[in-house]
Amino acid sequence: MVPILLVLLLVLILFGAGFAVEVLWWIAIAVLVIWLLGFLLRSTSSSGTRSRWYRW
Repeated sequence: MVPILLVLLLVLILFGAGFAVEVLWWIAIAVLVIWLLGFLLRSTSSSGTRSRWYRW
């Protein structure tokens, strides 16, 4: 009985890790798209020089 429970626990842990990795990939892709859009659509200042859209 214990080995079966250990295998089921391992399956649940691996499934949870796989789901978390999948979610992290989607979050990373969304952040990359937002960053690229901000980079491409950044506004120009009144002096004609290009300014950064982020603050760091």
